[in-house]
Amino acid sequence: MGWFWADSTTSTPVASHLVLRGSAEPPSGCPMHKGSASPPRLPESASTPQGACPYVPPDTPTPASALTPAPPKQGLLSRLNPLNNMPFDLSNQKATNQSQDLPLSRETSTIPKGDGSLWEYPSPQQMYNAMLRKGYTDTPADAVESMVAVHNFLNEGAWAEILGWERRFSRGLVEGYKICARGEENARLATGQDDPFDTMWKFEGVPPPKLLRFTGRPGEPTPKSQMLQFMSRLWPKQFETAPPFDRHDWFVQRCGPTGCQEVRYVIDYYEGAPEPSGEPVFYLDVRPAIDGPRGAAERLVRWGTDVWWTASGGVARELKKLEAEKQAREEQQASQVRKYN
Repeated sequence: MGWFWADSTTSTPVASHLVLRGSAEPPSGCPMHKGSASPPRLPESASTPQGACPYVPPDTPTPASALTPAPPKQGLLSRLNPLNNMPFDLSNQKATNQSQDLPLSRETSTIPKGDGSLWEYPSPQQMYNAMLRKGYTDTPADAVESMVAVHNFLNEGAWAEILGWERRFSRGLVEGYKICARGEENARLATGQDDPFDTMWKFEGVPPPKLLRFTGRPGEPTPKSQMLQFMSRLWPKQFETAPPFDRHDWFVQRCGPTGCQEVRYVIDYYEGAPEPSGEPVFYLDVRPAIDGPRGAAERLVRWGTDVWWTASGGVARELKKLEAEKQAREEQQASQVRKYN
């Protein structure tokens, strides 16, 4: 997913046919000799035997310029972009023994970065090079463009899910409770999210959220996914599901009436049964991480209000209320007709 992202400029269209249901040894040193007197300087005509330590003690103090240390070697972490844990210099050049040419252009996402610009997705060539760097040398080049389409599609879906949380809670828990109190369907209508893939921010006076950075953690299953796997073993008919094929943590800047804060979101990626047409199906489980009381409260409010609304017959109450309002309007109209007759 997002762990392949890098930075550049240019764009290419995104596919929309998918379905989303979200030892080195240290160098040998010169021997140290103890003694109070400095060893004599060797004559200029003397030569250093092969394999000996090429060090001649000076007769005069060493100039400060000669003591300047060599620049340190660049470590792995210093070569990685801290925003996405990918190399800064992710190549867009054709790989050795690559069977076919791949597009070099990149698509711009709808996801804003911390500086206000938009994140960009990798080109198919960059995706292929990243796969090779990670050791997936059996990746067919002709499948990379489809992989990029899936990658971009899932990231857009994940951002749309995050915006759903932000629309509810960016203005505080109280406002979030008011929005969520009448169930999920009514909450989407209240926030103007008719389309589940809508990534437009429609709240005036509240800055839109921004994706500051992210990291992939496929080898670290979330507690929720582990719990679901445990329950699927106990009750396979009710909870049978394959484990998520990926996990991401996205760090989002949320700005509201009380200022800005950083919110960590956890994303589990699941693959479902394909459509009859063969199109792949994916499920994204996106929720705020429980890094404190706020994240726990948001998850409880959104889940709890929807469960209570359904269990308490909220839909039936809404229909009954609408029917009563309709009947009252009809009676009022009938009384006005009788009055003028």
